[in-house]
Amino acid sequence: MLLGGAVFLLLRAGDDDGLQSGDGRPPARGESVTARVLEIVDGDTIDASLGGEVEPVRYIGIDTPESNPDLPYECFGHEADGLNRELVEGREVRLVFDDERRDQYGRLLAYVYVDDLFVNAEIVRRGYARTLTIEPNTDHAALLARLEQEAGNAGRGLWGGC
Repeated sequence: MLLGGAVFLLLRAGDDDGLQSGDGRPPARGESVTARVLEIVDGDTIDASLGGEVEPVRYIGIDTPESNPDLPYECFGHEADGLNRELVEGREVRLVFDDERRDQYGRLLAYVYVDDLFVNAEIVRRGYARTLTIEPNTDHAALLARLEQEAGNAGRGLWGGC
C-alpha cells in the first residue's frame, strides 16, 4: 500500500514466504521494511515485531560463533551476542531483503540497518563474525569478505581471541 510515497510491507498468512507488499506482490530484492527488535537470539539472529507478528530474523552473509545454551559454546560467542545486543536491542531497524526471503527454518533473511549503520557489516568489521555466503543472497558478499579479511589481518575480535 502506498502512503506518502512509501511502500509498506505486510505479513499475510498462507503466502509462500509470508511477506507481501500492499499490492499483493512479494517484495523485490532491495526493498525494505521497518521492524522493532524485541529480543537478541544470538550474534546473528533477532526476534523482531513486524506487521503485528514476532518474526525471527537471520542476518544475511554472516555467521557468529554460537552462544545458544542448547548448543556447544564457541569462542567469542558471548561477545558476538553482546555486540548484537549493543547495536540493535530495543531499536527500530530497517530490514532489507535479497533474493531469498526465508531460510530452511522459516526465519526471515535480511540485511539489517540502524539508521545508516549496516549492522551485518559492522559485526564483521569488528571481528565478531565470519562471512557466510549462501546463494542467491550475495548482494553484499564482496564487502563482507573484504571486511572479514581486514579484521583478520588486524587481529580484531575473534581473530585475536580464539
